[in-house]
Amino acid sequence: MEQLVTTPDNTAPAQYRTKRRLRRGLAAASLLAAGALALSACGGDASAGGQDKGNAKGQAGADAAAAKDASTAKISLSTKDGATDASINDTGVKVTGGKLTDVKLTQVDNGAEVKGAIAGDGSSWKPSVQLERGTKYKLVANAKDDKNRPATENATFTTVSPANSFIGAYTPDDGKTVGVGMPVSFNFNKPITNKKDVQSHITVTSSSGQKVVGHWFGTQRLDFRPQEYWKAGSKITMKIALDGVKGGDGITGVQSKTVNFTIGRSQVSTVDMSTQTMTVKRDGKTIRTVPISGGSPKNPTYNGQMVISEKFVQTRMNGSTVGFGGEYDIKDVPHAMRLSTSGTFIHGNYWGSPSVFGRAGTSHGCVGLQDNRGGGGDTQGKWFFENSLIGDVVIVKNSPDRTVKPENGLNGWNMPWSEWVA
Repeated sequence: MEQLVTTPDNTAPAQYRTKRRLRRGLAAASLLAAGALALSACGGDASAGGQDKGNAKGQAGADAAAAKDASTAKISLSTKDGATDASINDTGVKVTGGKLTDVKLTQVDNGAEVKGAIAGDGSSWKPSVQLERGTKYKLVANAKDDKNRPATENATFTTVSPANSFIGAYTPDDGKTVGVGMPVSFNFNKPITNKKDVQSHITVTSSSGQKVVGHWFGTQRLDFRPQEYWKAGSKITMKIALDGVKGGDGITGVQSKTVNFTIGRSQVSTVDMSTQTMTVKRDGKTIRTVPISGGSPKNPTYNGQMVISEKFVQTRMNGSTVGFGGEYDIKDVPHAMRLSTSGTFIHGNYWGSPSVFGRAGTSHGCVGLQDNRGGGGDTQGKWFFENSLIGDVVIVKNSPDRTVKPENGLNGWNMPWSEWVA
């Protein structure tokens, strides 16, 4: 049995020094092997790294090849994906470098499809109807280039909501023929604070060359007119470009339209309360003098230039609606034409004695012409009704009452031009 000697290596017998060196060599080899395993587990080997780089280069090459072979058709949509205030008017699709093959626009909530048409040359698509406000839509457009390679674009968007948009009801309507006093009048459904910008997006021009200027009455009404009455026979064009225009905090316009109307012959009728007669002039020539019965001394008729804004073959006139309580309620007034918002009319009168016409004022402020109940027969009331246009001017003078306010009806002619353009 060998005896263990605890002496330093350099003093130990040779056989012991040999055995120790062997054990240390084996241990070092084991540590190297473990290190090699550790390096392999964390970092990967050289051959693996080279393979990844090769795959990346291969994918990049594939991407480049795909891009090089992509369709030259470039589709553009009128609205961005995710928009929440999209226009209800200008929705559309355009393409360059190819032709549209299919476009589909649907309401997201119910899947209802909006009909539309691709242009004959395949370059564009538009819906055939105006979109609904506050509605979510999905738009998918497909096209192909001249090598039959496809391209696609899509967007999901929501149109501007009623709460966040404004519209203007306007008169006159497209295609109408109106009298020389007819202004263009807008009534907005929400107060407008950005008046300058809104007004600049409505232009009114005349074939006569007359300068047309807008004027605001408060925050919801905007009227346009020239300095003098329109020239007879002129053509008027109104361009409404309010789509996307900010009317104030949180409200955007949605209207985009061109309106054309015509000015008819010039007819201006002058009512003289001192003689209770009306002189009707057409194109500067008197065509008839009509006896009338205007407002009574207690309830006189407004003075001033008033424009016919509505016509009714027959209507009801109830004094309680214009501040007269129950003094009158006539359910079948014939041939009535409105001259003011507050209730001034020029109309047929069948209940008054024939002796009052041309002699005395008996009404509550209206201008009455002799007529028959039901409007039949050859009467002054019927003649004037049939020979009048919306937009014709009726001037009242020599009444003890004040001049009608410019905003009471379509009566801006009573405002001096210097004030109108200020």
